[in-house]
This record gives sequence, C-alpha cells and structure tokens, in this order.
Amino acid sequence: MSHRTAIVVGWLLTLGAVPLTAACQSSPAVAPSRTAEPVQKAGADVSSPGDVGVAIYVTSNGWHTGIVVARAALPAGAVPEAADFPDAPYLEFGWGDSEYYPAPSPTLGMALRAALQPSPAVIHLVGLPAHPRDVFPAAEVAELRLSPAGFRRLVDYLDDTFARDGAERAHASAPGLYRFSLFYPAKGEFHLFNTCNTWTARGLEAAGWPVQVSGTVRAEDVMAQVRRIAARANSGFSRPN
Repeated sequence: MSHRTAIVVGWLLTLGAVPLTAACQSSPAVAPSRTAEPVQKAGADVSSPGDVGVAIYVTSNGWHTGIVVARAALPAGAVPEAADFPDAPYLEFGWGDSEYYPAPSPTLGMALRAALQPSPAVIHLVGLPAHPRDVFPAAEVAELRLSPAGFRRLVDYLDDTFARDGAERAHASAPGLYRFSLFYPAKGEFHLFNTCNTWTARGLEAAGWPVQVSGTVRAEDVMAQVRRIAARANSGFSRPN
C-alpha cells in the first residue's frame, strides 16, 4: 500500500467511511435485504412550522442522506423515471457508487475501490408508499420549504442527475434496496471527496440554500447545515427565491 493510499484509508477509518460512506447506502442503518422495510438510525425531526412554499425533505440515517419530494409537486415532464412508481406519493433520491451501492453483499474491497478510485455513479429512486417520516420512523427527516422557483431549480438538479444518453428516460440498471425502489445510471463520479452527501449538499445549493458543498463528505456535514437553515427559517429568515 502506498503512502497516499494509507493516508486515504486512514481517512476512511476516521470518518467511519469504510462501511457506508463509500456505500452511501440509502436510508437503512444496516444493509437491508431486497424486500426488507427500512430500518433507520434514530435522529431528530426538523421542520419549519408556519412557513409557506413547497416542502422538501432531507433524510439521514447517520451515514447516507437523500432528498425527498412530493410526487404531485413535480412539474410536468420532470423525472420521467417516476412513472416506474405510479402509486408513490413521495419520491426519495439518493446517489452513490455504481458497484458498491446496488450490491446485495458489498465488500470491503468494493468500499475501498469506491473511495480511492473515481467511479461511475447510480441514482437510487425510491417510490415511498407514505410520508418519509412514516416510512423511515427512526430517521432524521428535516423539512425545508422552497419558493416555486427554488423548487424548480432543485427538481432540475435531480432530473439532470439521471444519465439518459439522449433517450427520453433512463431505464433501471438494478433492483433497488427496497421492493419499492430501483437504481438508474447517473451522471458524475463517486469518490471519497464526492460522496452521496456531497451530492445532497450540491442539490440544496442549487435550490438556493446557503450550503457549503466543498468539504461536505459525511451525512452530519449535510444535516448540521440543514438544521441551521431550518432554525433560521423558524426565526423568520426567508427561504430562497
């Protein structure tokens, strides 16, 4: 092992990243079976009571973060892949390494390759059968509200993550982690400094929130910022226009 590789592996171990930062496993705290219901790490519920606008949700299991939107709020023609989940009232989007993320039994070798070598990505689209707080009752689920223009920017970001190669829509590349989810080819490359949590932060930044993307690697890096945004909203700070 080279000196540089040893340093990066040390980073992985320090961040607790070998099990799940490279994996960016969608919501479960432990890797689920393909038919398992989500089991989450306990966390706080943050919302912006009394605010108006379009609600979106940021979910975290302590390792992985995702973005949830109401299906009915999607503009016409956006995210055509949502047609694969016709009865889902909410859609969760997560992003990660194309080898490790969908693997039924991910290995340490996969995790190290994902972290140390830039690799293709996939997006995990989850057709939630109920509100994210009900589907992931022990997760941290933070509610934020956006103006219609801010929400459109976020949806454009999510929509543009799918790698469609000129086609009208992407087709599923692998079964999802749940019975109500699928993986699709995605744009971008996954590595230690561009994780699922970096991807989430970039989406919130695209929506107009004051989010620091550079250096955001862990789920807590995202959620600490989301909590501050929600707290400012509760204090009367206006949402992005």
